[in-house]
Amino acid sequence: MIPDPRPGILDINPYKPGLPAPAGAVKLSSNENPLGCSENAARAFTQSAAKLHVYPDGSVTRLREAIGKAEGIDPARIVCGAGSDEILQLIGRAWLGADDVVLQSQYGFLVYRLVAMQSGANIVSAPETGHRTDVDAMLEAAAEHKPRIVFLANPNNPTGTWVPRDDIIRLREGLADDCLLVLDAAYGEFVDDPEFESGMGLVDRYDNIIVTRTFSKIHGLAGLRLGWAYAREEVIGILNRVRGPFNVSVPAVEAGIEAIADTGFITRSKEHNARWVDFLTQHLRGAGLEVTPSVCNFVLVHFPSTPGKTADEANSFLTAKGLIVRDVKPYGLPDALRISIGLDDENRRVADALAEFMG
Repeated sequence: MIPDPRPGILDINPYKPGLPAPAGAVKLSSNENPLGCSENAARAFTQSAAKLHVYPDGSVTRLREAIGKAEGIDPARIVCGAGSDEILQLIGRAWLGADDVVLQSQYGFLVYRLVAMQSGANIVSAPETGHRTDVDAMLEAAAEHKPRIVFLANPNNPTGTWVPRDDIIRLREGLADDCLLVLDAAYGEFVDDPEFESGMGLVDRYDNIIVTRTFSKIHGLAGLRLGWAYAREEVIGILNRVRGPFNVSVPAVEAGIEAIADTGFITRSKEHNARWVDFLTQHLRGAGLEVTPSVCNFVLVHFPSTPGKTADEANSFLTAKGLIVRDVKPYGLPDALRISIGLDDENRRVADALAEFMG
């Protein structure tokens, strides 16, 4: 007989990643870097094969130092994990208990809900305005529900929208002192606007902010599962108490060190992304579709409810043409699809296919 799990565990719907692409199809469902990864990172990964029999450095000192140098921050305030997803799980493990409250925006990243449910906490979603986090709504919900943790993806997946620095500060200052604000900046490297603040600059100002980052997006290391967080040393000390002692592998460490130092690859990735986000946005709007303005490596496309033109029908049409995109119904967006930026010809194929679909 299998023992019953803790209450609430069986209520969890496991996170479903983007569908794998069948042979010959194009996968545009997981926001992966279409340029691959840094050649230096790939070379370091290959060379790490000679070290696979050795346990990794449990404190990943060299990797933290490389991140600190690249970001201009203190390595002692960094903790690394198997993707930023693991960091989010560690945060829940360290601070959430039964009947605590987690607050997110309406279309927040699905993992936040999983983190809450795994700890027996309750999830509250504040309504968004124009598919953008509404700080006033967040503060109103916080005053009513008194959250233990607020998760804010900035920029946000799946909408691609972001919150300016002044609003982040207003949110932090409007929360209770014993509430932890987690700023998930997985897509932060794609934003160049001077009003954008990933949160890195706020850690010195506030005790209760954690910023999470990832190597999966702009660095193209999604397959290695590597992420990190930045916070006050006391906060990092708590996270180190709940993480596994060897949670980052040797190949991930070696590739990560090279990836974060390869500014040329990062620049090429940003330029490619900006060019094709603009291309898809303009072409899909020209085809009669609504596209939420995006600063990320994907676009959120909205479809009418007209029979023959719905999101479900568009998804089937694209799949038949070998183009795999993301159904975002689990986010509460049944009339939309999220389309990752691909290579040049792949982006053109998507634009042409949807123009054909809408025509």
